[in-house]
Amino acid sequence: GSVETTTPDWLNRPGKVECGKRWPLVCAIYHDLTGLELPEVMPASNRRTLDGILRLGDAKPRVIEVDETQHFNQYRGMTLRRYPANWPVAFDLHDWIPRCRDEPKQKSGGFAKPMPPLFPGDGGRHRQRAFRDALADLLPPDRGYLPTLRIAEFEVKGWLGTASARERMAALLEIKLAL
Repeated sequence: GSVETTTPDWLNRPGKVECGKRWPLVCAIYHDLTGLELPEVMPASNRRTLDGILRLGDAKPRVIEVDETQHFNQYRGMTLRRYPANWPVAFDLHDWIPRCRDEPKQKSGGFAKPMPPLFPGDGGRHRQRAFRDALADLLPPDRGYLPTLRIAEFEVKGWLGTASARERMAALLEIKLAL
């Protein structure tokens, strides 16, 4: 297998056309995060990159993302709670959601700076990250991709970089790929 790092066009700047039947849900999530209406065409500045696309043999491709601590905050919790019941993902929503209750670690600057035009104001970067994570979970299945696989920092902390890391990662991926 291989991991590609090129983001598909339909996920790079997803507007109404790219979101297809998920557009109403995507608009609702955006409104929850900002109180604003999402434009039908994303601004040119609103580009994103994925951590990778996993391709294994003849299987359909799968988005794979690594979520560090800053991905777990109240805004991400808002987006996760909006997913349709039994939405297909290769991570445990019942484990992710409770970890997203807190205020973002930084309320301003750096990770929290405003990201106009879509995410103006305090916490802009946190809101943008939560929105983009939701898009990476919600859009791929409609494009023939397997459910998005997420690996959280809390799942690998303590053993990543150790002698047993390869075996432990293989075991973790086996569990996630069975979801």
